[in-house]
Amino acid sequence: MATIFSRIIAGEIPSYKIAENANYYAFLDINPLTKGHTLVVPKQEVDYLFDLDDRTLADMMVFAKQVAARIKRATGCARVAVVVLGLEVPHAHIHLIPINSEKEVDFHREKLHLTPEEFTEIAASIRG
Repeated sequence: MATIFSRIIAGEIPSYKIAENANYYAFLDINPLTKGHTLVVPKQEVDYLFDLDDRTLADMMVFAKQVAARIKRATGCARVAVVVLGLEVPHAHIHLIPINSEKEVDFHREKLHLTPEEFTEIAASIRG
């Protein structure tokens, strides 16, 4: 059975797409810690990030770097945090979280509740 991320990539489940190429897909997290919180996933369905082959992992990080630059420009944040947890969905993924303090990278705190219009506006500003 395909993961929720594979279904998002296939267009079966809607997402707020930020960027895409032949191998990777970036979209807004629908339970964000901050505005612009983005997930980067390989199109190849692999459960654990470090089970990806070296080339795929390296290319994914370069793709994430390009997305992070867009997030930083759009949000004006001090940094874009890179977090790999990987337990909630069995599909390798990287969280890119715009932050101005380390306290913003606390997955136990309450997530933002944004409207579809806010998500659309944020995605558009990051895409440029």
